[in-house]
Amino acid sequence: MAVRPIRVFGDPVLRAVCASIDTIDDGVRALVQDLLDTVAVPGRAGVAAPQIGVGVRAFSYNIDGDIGYVLNPVLVEVAGEPSRIGEGCLSVPGLWHDALRYPRAKVVGIDLNGDEVVLEGEGLMAQALQHETDHLDGTLYLQRLAPEDRRQAMKQIRESEWF
Repeated sequence: MAVRPIRVFGDPVLRAVCASIDTIDDGVRALVQDLLDTVAVPGRAGVAAPQIGVGVRAFSYNIDGDIGYVLNPVLVEVAGEPSRIGEGCLSVPGLWHDALRYPRAKVVGIDLNGDEVVLEGEGLMAQALQHETDHLDGTLYLQRLAPEDRRQAMKQIRESEWF
């Protein structure tokens, strides 16, 4: 369908808790295709529906060439010792900071047929699962930063050309 523009920090849709998808219809199917098209752009690991202006619980991912999506994802498990790891966000362009993440994560949701989808992984996949489910809860990765890093990030945002 289309590569959709990414909403950036300051847009209220990024701070809102997203609604569950109750009915899978043509609108949801079109949204999934847009999420897949938008995440397929090189350099992107994930795109959540609110990042393209839609406040529902859905995201796409692109990890090591494996592209997919999940509807109504729930982060059901994290494991290992959380640590600070370099992270960026399409909705906060140009910034890269260390966010607190677990090394392993598992998400459960559904696909367009209503069948269960289980996504789990380590490393970048675990980070993406946590990052994208955060988006669906109205949380940006900036909220996962240490206080000093967050102050620095907010200064960078205020000084950016896009803000």
